[in-house]
Amino acid sequence: MGVEVLSVSVDSVFVHKMWNDYELSKMINRDIPFMMLSDQDGSIGKLYGIYDEDSGVETRGRFIIDPDGVIQGFEVLTPPVGRNVNETIRQIQAFQLVRGSGGTEATPSGWKPGKQTLKPGPELVGNVWKVWQVKEAFDE
Repeated sequence: MGVEVLSVSVDSVFVHKMWNDYELSKMINRDIPFMMLSDQDGSIGKLYGIYDEDSGVETRGRFIIDPDGVIQGFEVLTPPVGRNVNETIRQIQAFQLVRGSGGTEATPSGWKPGKQTLKPGPELVGNVWKVWQVKEAFDE
């Protein structure tokens, strides 16, 4: 997809290695497929607003950053709730399509590659319901 994936946590590189060797690699039958960075002082988490000073941990967050360094999307969840990798992939595909179109296309809720896009403009205002088939997004 032409993206770079980085994982960042306040855990040390040694904890990352243990997690990979004794947990993750057993779940996916291989080593972690992306780089894990250690943010032991929370400086990266502070920049993204996910570092909790009181507990010294970072809330789980996912940030989609475009090639210009601009955050295009993010999701922050409390630790007991897992993320959806398929949704992340879908969003990356949508952001790539919109960027590639130079802003002449937009993706409606639930859009997937190959599905209908929207053409932003004054004529679309108040007429999205005519253009986009809502049923399509909920037929999953």
